Amino acid sequence: MAQPDQQSWADAISMYERRYTIAKVTRRLHQNWALDVHTLMHEATEDHRGWRVNDPLVGEFERREDPFYPFADLPDGPEKAEAWLSHVTEIPRSSAKRFLVALSTPWLNVQRTPHFEQHKADLERKADVILSRFPEGSRFYANTGRDSAKLDYYQHIPGCDTVSVHTWDLGLVLVSDTEVGMVWSFDSK
Repeated sequence: MAQPDQQSWADAISMYERRYTIAKVTRRLHQNWALDVHTLMHEATEDHRGWRVNDPLVGEFERREDPFYPFADLPDGPEKAEAWLSHVTEIPRSSAKRFLVALSTPWLNVQRTPHFEQHKADLERKADVILSRFPEGSRFYANTGRDSAKLDYYQHIPGCDTVSVHTWDLGLVLVSDTEVGMVWSFDSK
């Protein structure tokens, strides 16, 4: 699998522009990658390669007092990082691809997305580009419950273990030996 370039990466994460979604990657600095997720949750985190991030809340008033908004459960130390890990479950790469697509849909629900089949191939291509930044051997974690590894993310997603101030958030953490990424979508209702 070829690594993406800056342009293909920007095109791939553009699928999250229409959603309340944070999508970004940082350098992995800790053996416990959850400590690097704490960095990703901060508003000011830029992609360490200088590539595009999707963070619709940059500069918004909610972040004036809390640069981690909308995240509520922060893995900001070894004990809290271990507790935060209880919110996510490892999923296979094939599920991560489908989840990346589902996270781009208007209601975080592929089945409710009009004309999904017409857009499916393009969305899957973009998901493949995102995954290509995380080589074979990388690991993927979702907050969709203990059965996450068995879910078909093109079907209704029945639940989540929220880590934000909102009642519903779905997210994927992507972990390689050198980078940690997140794609996290929120429903603010």
